[in-house]
Amino acid sequence: MAKYPQVGDAVVYHDEVAQPHNALVTAYHGQVDEAGQPVGNVGCINLVFVSGDPARKDPYGRQIERLSSIAAREGWYAHGHYWRWPEEEPIPVKAPSRT
Repeated sequence: MAKYPQVGDAVVYHDEVAQPHNALVTAYHGQVDEAGQPVGNVGCINLVFVSGDPARKDPYGRQIERLSSIAAREGWYAHGHYWRWPEEEPIPVKAPSRT
């Protein structure tokens, strides 16, 4: 049974340099059928995570960052800017083939 992310689910977000961050789902932008199964590929999500920058602090502690329309690891090939389930392996980082 395939699962899809629901608001409040814990996921791992990999930023643009492939650094992982624990994150929470704030919205799901995919389609779900009557049985609660995702239709087609798992859709994009909006998420929130604690900033990786220790200088980003305020009176409440480390600031949070919000991102929208983040693609799932499923079907994604780049090593950054995607989300995955905690039990999934990350996409390996590969050096560029050209510069």
